Amino acid sequence: MLRLGVNIDHVATIRNARGGDFPDPVRAAHLAEAAGAQGITAHLREDRRHIRDDDLVRLKNEIALPLNLEMAATAEMLRIALATRPHAACIVPEKREERTTEGGLDAAGQLDHLRPIVDQLNAAGIRVSLFIEPDPAQIEAALKLGAPVVELHTGRYAHLAEDAREAECKRLSDAAALAAKNGIEPHAGHGLTFANVVPIAAIPQIAELNIGHFLVGEAIFVGLDASVRRMRELMDSAR
Repeated sequence: MLRLGVNIDHVATIRNARGGDFPDPVRAAHLAEAAGAQGITAHLREDRRHIRDDDLVRLKNEIALPLNLEMAATAEMLRIALATRPHAACIVPEKREERTTEGGLDAAGQLDHLRPIVDQLNAAGIRVSLFIEPDPAQIEAALKLGAPVVELHTGRYAHLAEDAREAECKRLSDAAALAAKNGIEPHAGHGLTFANVVPIAAIPQIAELNIGHFLVGEAIFVGLDASVRRMRELMDSAR
């Protein structure tokens, strides 16, 4: 089965807008699990704009699903990951001024910086993923670093007009096939919605999709249970 990881960051964004305790992202994780999610993703940013340190601890302690920590390649985030021991850690580029992650990590250009971080996460039994563009050079870098997973950035695909997506979908498909050929498990995510997920879900080598902002936004209208279940149905229909 193609796995669905639900990113709960923006439940925390809504909570933080008022500075209180509601809505609770851990409760969202439980609801996502009940609706068919196979994993929970949370991005602990440097500025703590959504997920907070205590959220991460509660998620690790209270949910049964694998926890995927999205993290910048910094000493602080490495320390937190090693202390928390999530199932997986996805290394992403991070800029304080960006609204959301913009583009993939330049693993090829940061081999020396990334190598000790990847090595320590691997040694701790944390499954390392690199959030990259669907570029052969980036997959080669993941191979050199010993990362068992890459998550292909689907943002460019998602933002193209529907009639212009075919070439980008092929680029994603080719990258997934190249990663799998080299023993790296390909995942994908960013900007995926009910309207555009099926062609990505149909790529046979992709093992997991991580989707968050759209599902949380749709939940305002239909509830998180219905939002996750509908995404799960569309992903299943593609396979």
